[in-house]
Amino acid sequence: IMKRLFYRALSILLIFVFLIGSLASCGNSKKKIVIYTSMEDYGIEYMQKRLNEQFPDYNIVIEYKSSGEHAAAIKASGKEVACDISHDLEYGYAQEIAAMGTFADLNGVIDMSVFAEDMVESTYYVPQVRSGGAIIINKDVISKKGLKMPESYEDLLDEQYKGLISMPNPSSSGTGYMFLLSLVNAWGEQRAFEYFDKLAENVLQFTTSGSGPVNALVSGEVAIGLGMTHHAVTKITDGSNLEIKFFEEGSPYSVYGQAVISGRETDEAVMEVFKFLATELTVENNELYYPERLFKDKQISIEGFPQNIKYADMSNNTSARKDTLLSKWKH
Repeated sequence: IMKRLFYRALSILLIFVFLIGSLASCGNSKKKIVIYTSMEDYGIEYMQKRLNEQFPDYNIVIEYKSSGEHAAAIKASGKEVACDISHDLEYGYAQEIAAMGTFADLNGVIDMSVFAEDMVESTYYVPQVRSGGAIIINKDVISKKGLKMPESYEDLLDEQYKGLISMPNPSSSGTGYMFLLSLVNAWGEQRAFEYFDKLAENVLQFTTSGSGPVNALVSGEVAIGLGMTHHAVTKITDGSNLEIKFFEEGSPYSVYGQAVISGRETDEAVMEVFKFLATELTVENNELYYPERLFKDKQISIEGFPQNIKYADMSNNTSARKDTLLSKWKH
């Protein structure tokens, strides 16, 4: 009998220890928040570091997806998507998803008045970064081949530049598309497409990615590239002999935003993280990596980055317009 009582007491003790351990485990589990982002590696690394510092009691998971994959994942799953926050999503995609009702209305949650007027187009997503383009020159190639420095888009049609220009393909690159849209807005569709037909005769290749032209410039394959300003600044800082030029039509640009999935705005933890991203981290990224004008009364300066940039007209940047222009580009 004593033996039986001993084993019964031992069993009860083991059950008690198990229950205590389970409760402790539940008590120590962290709130999980998932963020989809299309930022570059260094930006993700910095964001994860800052979020871990700011929210040690949350398990914040950042998942990288290219812009197309990012948008497709949210459009496919709608409000049931695995992420709580969409971060660094190009405005064209953000506009589509907001129209589907998948993003929460952030009116009154974030003070939109701090942003430059051309950065705000909806209360369903908050401006995060402006990323502009430029005409970038390899000065060594220009000098070596005895070429004139171009001063306008029309100059790029000169036969002296044949095979020495690189541009991203608008069909596969957001950077290429923003150059296309900027000239369509500046000149009208007919003149713009006639221009690109002529420019193609001097283009060595239409690259699949926005970074392609700057990479071709650095390797000396071409003399002129239509590329991203911040990418060129990085290469210049690393020692490449490049020059950044903006023509009369201004710097074409893309805007990227951040949003909360509809239904998650009632989750205090999600909103706490989102507010930090949309305010403090947006400012930090602007100061560290993307100094192009985002805020109304705040002009960031980074050594080597062009100042007082004149921006192109990027109006009517809708998904319907994009489909129309890309269909025409392909034909």
